[in-house]
Amino acid sequence: MRVRPDSWLADLLKAATKVFSAKGYRQAQMSDIAREMGVSQGTLYNYIESKEALFQLVCERGFNNSASQAQRKPPIASVSFETMLQKIREQGSSNARLDRLRAALRTSDPVDARAELEAVLREFYSVIERNRHGFDLVERSTGEVPELAHMLFVEGRGRTVDAFARYITSRVQSGHFKPVPDAPTAARFIIEAITWFARHRHNTPDSQMISDRDALETTIHFLVSAFIPGDSRETKYPGKRKKVRK
Repeated sequence: MRVRPDSWLADLLKAATKVFSAKGYRQAQMSDIAREMGVSQGTLYNYIESKEALFQLVCERGFNNSASQAQRKPPIASVSFETMLQKIREQGSSNARLDRLRAALRTSDPVDARAELEAVLREFYSVIERNRHGFDLVERSTGEVPELAHMLFVEGRGRTVDAFARYITSRVQSGHFKPVPDAPTAARFIIEAITWFARHRHNTPDSQMISDRDALETTIHFLVSAFIPGDSRETKYPGKRKKVRK
């Protein structure tokens, strides 16, 4: 076995992420990843023993932006398909906690509904943005791996829609939020708006002119305004005023 360069793990993760993101879990082959990494397939197996272990590793990096310290000595051992799924589920769950939303659901009469909503939305935005690479990897494979589709769309998004819908319903009933035609639809609107600006925007070439700050603040501004009745607070945003010719 060759002496490995210090960058073997970073090179492996970069190559695997590119291939899995383009082809998905089922269609990606270890030979594709070896080619992208610039090594032979035999050499690749000196670094990691199976595609399952590699997909788990790139998802771990996608959900917390780092690879486990315990996995830095090659070869990284093989895992079963079932173990891979369970590890991805654990990684996604532990890094996507919505503590602000949970706390809001336990409160029937918030002191400041506007501040509470803004905190809930900012936390959700941060979770989506921070874990966007992990979500991208999983979603790319949902069409060919039913277990990942259930994990992302039922366990993840479905439960989040339900939590936001219960939160909205509670605040509408208490008079803190404006009435909405349908709470689950309003919840889905929140999730989709934040997901696009925090995650999908990064994969869209014609959105590069939008800065991270502007994406965040604009999304929060419009969502808070949509739900809080009679909000007289005015936030001033810096900008150049156009001169009007008389």
